[in-house]
Amino acid sequence: MLLIFSASETGRQGTDMSRITSIIFDLDGTLYGSPEFALEINRVGSQGLALQLGIDPERADRLLSGAKTAILELTGLEATLSAACKELGGDLRQLHGYLAGHVSPETYLAPDDRVVEMLKRLGRDYALYIYTNNNRSLTESIMRLIGVEGLFREIFSIEDFWRAKPDRLALAKLFAAIGAEPVECLFVGDRFDVDLRLPEEHGCRVWFTPTAEELLALEKFCKEGEKND
Repeated sequence: MLLIFSASETGRQGTDMSRITSIIFDLDGTLYGSPEFALEINRVGSQGLALQLGIDPERADRLLSGAKTAILELTGLEATLSAACKELGGDLRQLHGYLAGHVSPETYLAPDDRVVEMLKRLGRDYALYIYTNNNRSLTESIMRLIGVEGLFREIFSIEDFWRAKPDRLALAKLFAAIGAEPVECLFVGDRFDVDLRLPEEHGCRVWFTPTAEELLALEKFCKEGEKND
């Protein structure tokens, strides 16, 4: 049985944080929420895939939606833009090159001081990391706009492994890069299938954050866990 920690859960068990040294955060949808920006990324992604396949963006959008549905039906897991692109024969490097050059997050994003201050406090006790399916350029722009630039020890983007989450090999390489065992890691994300399921299968703690309130409750969870040391 999978054990998902979240702020809405009552009667949580196993809150001991004594072995946790590293917290690995997803970026998009986790450290900020903007449905409008998510739609913009998908719109531009459809344009980029259309150029690769030599079709119009509307058809590319339909193909991406169909590929995501097919992956969900086949695996039972939520599909990402990157996974759908690969399913359709697209090239991830070309896709993310196009996204980096054509997505402008400035219109959509602003800092949430509550999140910024929480991360600063968590950073005093834990090594903080970003692990995202986004490209490096867009990731850095987003982090600057939401005010979290410089708060993380290292950023792992799609460009580090060219293997989109969830991926076992990329996850193994991440553990090696940060020098931590799975039992020493807490993963934080807004999509369980994409961000959390695989780390949990490896023995990591996971914190599910579908809303900003769930994210902000992470600090209390960590403090409660520390009391059990």
